[in-house]
Formats: sequence, C-alpha cells, structure tokens
Amino acid sequence: MRELPSIPTGKGWLTRNVVALGLVSLLTDASSEMILPLLPAFLVTLPGGGALALGVIEGAADTIASLLKLVSGRVADRTGRNKPLILAGYGLSSLVRPLVALALVPWHVLAVRCTDRVGKGLRTSPRDALIAGSASSEKHGKAFGFHRAMDHTGAMLGPLLAVGVLAWVTTDLRVVFALAAIPGALAVAAIVFLVRDQQRQAGPAKKILLAPSRSLLAVLLPVGVFTLGAASDTFLLLRLGLEKEDVIALPLLWVALHLVRSVLSTPGGMLADRIGHRASLTLGWLVFAGVFAGMALTESREAAIALFLVFGLYNALAEAPQKALVARFAAKTEQGTSFGWYNLTVGLMALPANLMFGALWQQWGAPAAFATGAALALAAVVLLLLLSPLARVAPANSNGG
Repeated sequence: MRELPSIPTGKGWLTRNVVALGLVSLLTDASSEMILPLLPAFLVTLPGGGALALGVIEGAADTIASLLKLVSGRVADRTGRNKPLILAGYGLSSLVRPLVALALVPWHVLAVRCTDRVGKGLRTSPRDALIAGSASSEKHGKAFGFHRAMDHTGAMLGPLLAVGVLAWVTTDLRVVFALAAIPGALAVAAIVFLVRDQQRQAGPAKKILLAPSRSLLAVLLPVGVFTLGAASDTFLLLRLGLEKEDVIALPLLWVALHLVRSVLSTPGGMLADRIGHRASLTLGWLVFAGVFAGMALTESREAAIALFLVFGLYNALAEAPQKALVARFAAKTEQGTSFGWYNLTVGLMALPANLMFGALWQQWGAPAAFATGAALALAAVVLLLLLSPLARVAPANSNGG
C-alpha cells in the first residue's frame, strides 16, 4: 500500500489537519444550521408535528449515527486510514440534507435526518482520531476546542444565511432548506483538497476492542447518565415560545447561541488543558444543570432567552474536555475505536433522552422535562467524581489533563 504522508505534530496543536477539519465542520454546520433552527417551526406545519415528533426524529437520527461511529472508528484503526471514511460521511450528509425541502409529513423529515446522520456516523470517529493524531497530546484541549469553535462559527453562519434568504428572497422555508446544498458541497471539496491522511500503524487484524477499558468506562458511564438528560438543543428553541410568526427570530437566536459557543470554545479548551479535563467537564455540567433548572422555573420569555445564551458556556467548558479525556485513555492504535465507544454511548442515550424529554413535555409540560435534565446532569457530576480514581492513562499515551 502506498505510504501516506507523515504529519509531524511536535509541540503544536494548530496543524494543517486541525485547521482543515475545522473549515470542513464550519461549512457543514453552515449547511445543517440553515435547516435545524427552523425545523421546530416547520414541523408544526406538518400533520402530526409537535414536541413528541421532534423527540422521535432527533433521537432516532442520533442513535443511528452512533451505532455507525463505533464501526467506522474500528475500520479506521484496522486500516490506519481516516480520510476515506471522513469523505464518505460528509459526502452522504451533504447530498441528502437538502431533501428535507421535499417533506410533506414528519416521517419524511425523519428519513432525511436519519440518512444525514448515517453520514455523521461514518465520519465522526475517524475525524476525531485524525484531530487527536494531528496535535500534540498535551494540547488536545486546544485542538478540540478550536475545532468546536469552527463548528459553532458555521452554526452562526448557517442561520444568518437563512435569515438573509427569508428577509430578502422568500419566506418559503423549503427554499432555504434546498439552498443548504451549497455550503455542503464546499465542505466536501475542502476534504478532497485540504485534508491529509496521517501515517499511523494499523491495528492488529484480529484484535477487536470488545468493551471499553476500565479507564474509558470511568468517563463513558457519567457521560451516558448526563446525555440521558441532554435532549436536543431544538427543545431550547421550543421553550422560548416562539412560533411560526417569529421565523426570523429563531435563526437569529440560534446565531447568538453559537456566537457564545464560538467565542468561548477555544479559551474553554485552553482552560481545560490548564486546570484538567475532568475539572473543566464538571464545571460545564454544573452550568448545564443550572440552565435547565432555570428553564424549568422561569415563566419569563426574557429570562428564558438569557438562559438560552448562557447555555453556550456549558458547551465551551464541556465539549473539548470530553473528547480530550477519551484520547487520554486510548492507546494510539485504538483511538478510532475508543472515539467510537464514546460516540456510541452518546448516541445510544440520545433516543431515550429525546423520547423521554418530549413525552415529559407533552404530558406534564416543559418544567418537568427541564427539571429532569438538570437532575441527571447533577447525577453525572457525582458519578464522574466517584469514578475518577479508576481512570488511568493508556500506556501508549502521555496526554495531559
């Protein structure tokens, strides 16, 4: 097999691949977020649309993605190559995502979202493994923080593009959804021309990581409990009480949330490298619990909007440390598989999380749903602290945090 170009990491973190994959995520999120903040308003116009339908769609889509994330991570480890799976995953998502413009009933949206998430399942674990391998291990927090910042920047750009179309071209949401094809195509082009696969040893052909290591489980178990209460962000939009007549306000608020996330994600990763990834993750989860508790208690739309924006601080504190902890407890030849276990854990919790959240909302109202999410976040914090003595750095790694 032709030798792949080696990518030296030295002591750096802002390497070619970290920047290129950040650009890919920016463009992909611009495409996705032209649709996602408008999805709650769009669903209520379809027969049978509502909070429960939204929970089914988002939960099923994330579960399908996560089942594939373990498989794709293992394939990447077995072959020693990440780029083919990254390209296939982003390509599939970019191809099908705009087809939501053709939806007539909620299950049409479900079919598009699930196929889109198949692409996410193919690409996520190999992409995270490539980022981890392209930056020095003691600076993984910065590398993943930068990637999340680029991701959230795209999540700002997408709604702004949607607002521009709605304000100056047409108020037809289906046209906005169809135009999401353009940034998606640019993302695929960026992978082809900018991302370089990294030379690394392929995993043993017969060795299969049948279960996470004890150290990895010490991270995955609290992550699983937390995710059970962390329903889709679209429920936060629904909580603001904005309806179809506020169709311009929805993407603008989405932009504001991702502005907070984008500005704070890289500093959040730097903070995690300094104070420790577990400490930063704990702070992030406590912020999440506070926001959800506030959403359960407040009756003011203005207060709900303020909490919605504070929610971005949780992402900045928690997203990069979660992935940095996974990289820390994974051997170099098993990073794709370890990220697969992480993504599988998150995804398997997504369906029950969204179904439970939607059902609680529909049966007892939004306060019950958000209070349950806050309680599960606090339980996850306790579990993370109790299990921390079990965590040990993988012998092949020397990652900090």
